[in-house]
Amino acid sequence: ETNTLPFHPFEMQQGDALRMEKEHQVLKEQLKEAQEKYEQLQSRSSEEIGALKDLLKKSVEETEVSKNELDWLHQDLEIKVKKWQQEKKENQENLKALRNTAKKHTDTNDRYLKTIDEKEKHYNVYLNTYLETSNKLANEKVKLEELIKKSQDDCQECVKRAVKAEISVLKNWKETEVCKLNGIAANAEANLKVLKSLSSSASAAPKLKPQIDSWEIFISNVKKQLEKVEAEYEEKIQRVKNGVRNCLTKMEIVDLPSP
Repeated sequence: ETNTLPFHPFEMQQGDALRMEKEHQVLKEQLKEAQEKYEQLQSRSSEEIGALKDLLKKSVEETEVSKNELDWLHQDLEIKVKKWQQEKKENQENLKALRNTAKKHTDTNDRYLKTIDEKEKHYNVYLNTYLETSNKLANEKVKLEELIKKSQDDCQECVKRAVKAEISVLKNWKETEVCKLNGIAANAEANLKVLKSLSSSASAAPKLKPQIDSWEIFISNVKKQLEKVEAEYEEKIQRVKNGVRNCLTKMEIVDLPSP
């Protein structure tokens, strides 16, 4: 019931295997968290890039429309210069507004492009971090699996030794009890033999008959207890062979008072 195996080479110090298992669990949680952050960032970046592209496309279309309108105004001004003299100031203001709008759209496009570049940089950083962490954890997982396999093999060997030791102890206990009960039965049979020889005379037979009956009952009880001991210890041995634990307990023997 005492572990006599040294820590080395299974552990440099007591608790190394448990600590490595805990560290492995922490690294798995960190990997899971990093992967979740990466997926969230990827989803959010994809949505933002899509929205920015839509805005950029819309801005380009609006800019093109504004440019076409500007060209049309120039042509129309050349044809109807006299007619539009009075409206020249208003047209100039409209032209200025359109130019401001075009400049605003251009600035917006530049800002969106800059934002897209920053998002891509962040995405690459997170991707590299995720790949590095994933590779590191994969290597550590392989090492831990090898260590677990070796520990399981050692554990199986220890279990075999423990089963063999428990069976040996149970057999010794059984042989001790059987030897003890056989001795008691042999002594009782010797006493019974003496009583039967003394009861051969007609005068002593009635007096000795109760004692003879008592000894015969005693011998029968001893043999029953002997069978019970053998059966229970054999059952314990079989249970140990089948892998049942906590079977290493002595059988309680009832002392039979002799007549």
